[in-house]
Amino acid sequence: MSDTLYLSLWYPNLRLAAMAEKLTAVLGEFAKHGGEPLVYAATVWPVSWQEAPVFQRVYGRVVQVKGAEGPVQLGEEPNLAVEDALELLHEDYAYEFQIGWTLWELEGAPVEAAAWRATASAATAPQLHPVQNGRVGVGSEPRWVRTPRLVRVMGFGPLFDDGSYEQEGQIRIDFGSDTPFLEEEAELDSTGARLMAENVRRLVDLTNGVEKASGATARLLWSELGESLAQRLAERLSKGN
Repeated sequence: MSDTLYLSLWYPNLRLAAMAEKLTAVLGEFAKHGGEPLVYAATVWPVSWQEAPVFQRVYGRVVQVKGAEGPVQLGEEPNLAVEDALELLHEDYAYEFQIGWTLWELEGAPVEAAAWRATASAATAPQLHPVQNGRVGVGSEPRWVRTPRLVRVMGFGPLFDDGSYEQEGQIRIDFGSDTPFLEEEAELDSTGARLMAENVRRLVDLTNGVEKASGATARLLWSELGESLAQRLAERLSKGN
């Protein structure tokens, strides 16, 4: 059963005025580890998640433009998106940013907003193919595809949601479903194991990168159901061999 994966980051004596610097550093690491360089959207939540946003701006995403040679990148630079959102700086606000991150997933997974994907099989190197009706190419052979997903990066004021940052971090990254790291419903061959391992390496590298770049002193990779990703991965690979 799939689970939702999070990364929580803590900073000692973090002043609210320093939140912009931390968020910019975290968002800037995505482009170095398989993600997009620009922010797709920014939202500001007051008091708790039950309240309506007081600020929301959609900058854009990767799109296919008629006449262009390839996909066109739309969005906002992380520092400018953070600057926009944190103009409303309050101790009981949360600041959410959406940014793209690409992982290998099995063909047929939900398509979020990709115009093009790269596909890989056991016999060929990755190649670009246009998306057709949410799938890549035509044929019955299952293939792994590079799939962009929207990741949520959130910064919490100390009073937001009754001080939830103590348990969830001053900055939290919501990676979405952990399926790309496990693919528990699929038969795992050598290609699948290799590409799944590449996803895990990308996750580890990004985790290390955001911790170092933002100066976090503590971090926790955790799941909504409380299960260990490392343990589930070890069990998955042992079954696949």
